Amino acid sequence: MPAPTFHREPSALIAPGLAAALAAVALSACGAASVGSPPKTVRVADYAAAATNPITVSPLPATGDASPTTQISFLGGPGTTVSHVSVVGSSSGSHSGKLEAYSTGTGESFIPARPFESGEHVAVSARVAEGASTSTVHTSFSVAFQAPIGQKQFPLNRGDAAEVQHYLSAPTIAPSSVRITTTARAGATPGDFFLAPYQGKGTPGQMIVDQTGSLVWFHPVPPEDSSTNFRPQTYDGQTVLTWWQGRVLSLGFGQGADEIYSATYEPLAQVLAGNGYKADLHEFVLTPQGTAWIDAFDPVELNLTSMGGPAHAVVNDSIVQEIDVKTGLVMWEWHALGHIPLRDSYAPMHRTSLNWDYVHVNSIDPGTTGDVLLSARNTWAIYDVDMHTGAFIWRIGGKYSTFKRGPGTLFYWQHDAEWEPGGLISVFDNGSDPAKEKQSRGLLLDPSTTTHTVTLVKQFTNPNAALLASSQGDLLPLAGGNWLMGYGGLPNFTEFNSAGQVIFDATLGLGVQDFRTYFAPWSAQPKTVPAIAAQSAGSGQLTVEASWNGATTVAGWQVLAGASASTLAPVTSASKSGFETTISVHTSEPYIAVAALDGAGKTLATSPAISPGG
Repeated sequence: MPAPTFHREPSALIAPGLAAALAAVALSACGAASVGSPPKTVRVADYAAAATNPITVSPLPATGDASPTTQISFLGGPGTTVSHVSVVGSSSGSHSGKLEAYSTGTGESFIPARPFESGEHVAVSARVAEGASTSTVHTSFSVAFQAPIGQKQFPLNRGDAAEVQHYLSAPTIAPSSVRITTTARAGATPGDFFLAPYQGKGTPGQMIVDQTGSLVWFHPVPPEDSSTNFRPQTYDGQTVLTWWQGRVLSLGFGQGADEIYSATYEPLAQVLAGNGYKADLHEFVLTPQGTAWIDAFDPVELNLTSMGGPAHAVVNDSIVQEIDVKTGLVMWEWHALGHIPLRDSYAPMHRTSLNWDYVHVNSIDPGTTGDVLLSARNTWAIYDVDMHTGAFIWRIGGKYSTFKRGPGTLFYWQHDAEWEPGGLISVFDNGSDPAKEKQSRGLLLDPSTTTHTVTLVKQFTNPNAALLASSQGDLLPLAGGNWLMGYGGLPNFTEFNSAGQVIFDATLGLGVQDFRTYFAPWSAQPKTVPAIAAQSAGSGQLTVEASWNGATTVAGWQVLAGASASTLAPVTSASKSGFETTISVHTSEPYIAVAALDGAGKTLATSPAISPGG
């Protein structure tokens, strides 16, 4: 996200000794005593039993800023059960609570009956059974001094009011326009674009458009809300639509919830961040196991005098959670503080108490071997994290890369690091902000753990324009070796073939942003009915507008007219043309309606009857 406006934290809430200790954890947990001393890839000392005990307990032992309302998560294999839980705070004493099982059958969370106290140290032990094996597990963590979160939002870009879509039959929707600058060429992947425009003119929301730029579906969000990460995923064995929705704060992150809708555009489930946090806008990934990977930001108070900063500093921590969708329980949690040293940041540290967004995790992609791939914008690094310990398996980029980097593999302020087949990694290299390159790029990287080198496999840039996106963006593999790149903070999105040639190019309205651009084949019939509008032109002539928001199987429209709403008969028909079809009708009947027809001329659904002009 763009550079945040920061919020000053009242010093009365600071406990300097404990805050300094937490800062020391952040500085030294990975072995970094100074800028010139690289962090080590280490297993957490408190978790020495990791090699023999397959149970992962969150908060992880390196966590120095757990939420006061954190649950204790015990994640294992199928059939994992928990008993004899002991939770003791150094200030708050022993905590009672209840155990709640994950719907996946892979563990349980202990929900304390009361919050922990800021700054205290918490020790946890429990008996965990997995099959015939029973063991005692331990963790210990410290509790954060959380800073208040200012609710000021980013100011809107001015945009262009002429670049907004309006429809007479659907007056409640007004999304950004979509302008095709390079029509789909030979080899372009068939399908539809999934966009979540915000900023500029037009209503924010979820939008599906086809390759001609014609609107398929638009779902506006409430005033002051925005939306990101709109795409189809799979949940409970069915194709669903998912997105994040909430407020985008000037601090540089979002606060909201993740939504799951059916393929008929109806709400199915909502995923909330656990442990007192609010879901951030950067990631929402569903898994076949019925879990969701999400992120959250938590501003916490630290004493940064040891590294030349203020005593009463506020640092934005990035938090990663795996959530059990059906129960809402937190199954796993990881904090950047305690694992990524503060000195790794390329974001300037403020000399006052203003929020320092030192790391800014902006993508999450779970691996297949108990690991998870993270991108951190403000350290210019991609991390492969061992879920069991929270430690790094390796790092690409940043100040202490595990790999020697070949030509063309440097990236700056990057987004959207994703696993690709064969262990390759795709990433959107913003190259800005501030600018380190002349143009944003899509990169396909090959990290070799054998040679400890990373090489450039492919690079994608738009030769028609020097597009440098200061924030956001993604790179998406398509069928046939094609790739789609969304420019995030810029309104552009481009499809490339495997040779890097542009085979499709489009843009949203001026100043409009779309955090990520997704693409997939889409077919749906809403449970709503078509919409109609009509205007009288005199002498029995009518102009009729017909639309059906979200319907993909409509081939044509039939206009019905009659003396009453229950006695309608066909008077004319027309082929579907874009989102809204305009039809000229000659009738003197007092009621009209429209029927949506499929390719065989069968009626799919009929609108309510209206009086022309009413």
